[in-house]
Amino acid sequence: MHSAGTAEVSICEVGPRDGLQNEPEVVPTAAKRELIQRLAAAGLRQIEVTSFVSPQWIPQLADAEELVRELPRLVDVRYSALVPNERGYERFRKAALAANRHDLSVHPDEKGVLDIAALFVSASETHNKKNVNCSIAESLARFRPVIERARVDGVSLRAYVSTACGCPYEGEVSVRNVVKLVQQLAELGVAVISLGDTIGVGHPRQVCELVAAVAGEVSLDRIALHLHDTYGRALANVQAGFEAGVRTFDAALGGLGGCPYAPGASGNVATEDVADLFESAGVATGIALEALVDTTNWLARDVLKRALPGRVYRARLGARKQNEAKAT
Repeated sequence: MHSAGTAEVSICEVGPRDGLQNEPEVVPTAAKRELIQRLAAAGLRQIEVTSFVSPQWIPQLADAEELVRELPRLVDVRYSALVPNERGYERFRKAALAANRHDLSVHPDEKGVLDIAALFVSASETHNKKNVNCSIAESLARFRPVIERARVDGVSLRAYVSTACGCPYEGEVSVRNVVKLVQQLAELGVAVISLGDTIGVGHPRQVCELVAAVAGEVSLDRIALHLHDTYGRALANVQAGFEAGVRTFDAALGGLGGCPYAPGASGNVATEDVADLFESAGVATGIALEALVDTTNWLARDVLKRALPGRVYRARLGARKQNEAKAT
């Protein structure tokens, strides 16, 4: 990675949604709120907090409305939530109206508003059907009324393109298919499109080629990468994406996450690992790494009560213990 002292990257924290929805136990709302508060205190300014998918399918996030009401109102923090369809958007809208003091649009001096709705679609037909029980074309058709309502409401839109590097059912996914889907989403008015390596099969050269292909159609300031670490290549793919021009990366503290419709897929790239990679190279993230390590340790030890797969947080904790032992 080329160090660039003035360069900056943006990390979108997806742990409270993409991570906790895959946990076998339901995390209490109070703990979710504290997690979000801690993440913001550590410097995260984009946090995906919950999902308005039916609680029948994701009971771990059934408290979406309650959580949104209790979101900490912090300067310069923007919250997003997953929205599957128009019914989900209506839930999002009502919750956001209540939390944002009856105004869905963003104001420069506003604090901690829920103002970003995140859509999702797969680049492979089979995964899309497994995930949302419809074709890609049907998904795009379902988005249209949501996008129109969001435009009127002043809500920004984000969209995830899953299986961009490979599908658990179809195998290789054509770059052409991904680019076409990105074009369609951009034309519909989606502000940020996050390309997801859902099963973690991508490799650096593939990521570079994918980003280059997408860059030929859509400005890279509208593109994010959402990388899973199934084969241990997520961090290398982050670096490849950065070298190719991407400046926004999704991550989940501790490496939380997975996908119920992607057998064998492991969690997201860990937020601490991404922050450490960039900060070590002189690329600013705005994240206080030690505070983030404390947050991940708190979540693992006190809430989930199990170790998480992230590397940097474990290494930092180990170094602290070593230093404490030397001090005594």
